[in-house]
Amino acid sequence: MGNLSFNSTDNDLSAMFAQHGEVATATVVMDRDTGRSRGFGFVEMSDDNAALQAIQAVNGKEVDGRELNVNEARPREPRNSGSKW
Repeated sequence: MGNLSFNSTDNDLSAMFAQHGEVATATVVMDRDTGRSRGFGFVEMSDDNAALQAIQAVNGKEVDGRELNVNEARPREPRNSGSKW
């Protein structure tokens, strides 16, 4: 989930999705240096059908003046270390 308000918490994220089914985990990603939200997070739901319904319901919804982007997580792409050697 992206474009979260920088004031969003794990509990806010969980509450948003709990309306659509049981939330297993909800985590707002925080910057390790500043401790501030990075504006995105991850939600795991106990049921795949509920997760799909939640994605459809929450995607595009405006929360705290920001239009949320919600989609199913994709595997992380490999990073290039930046080293030439």
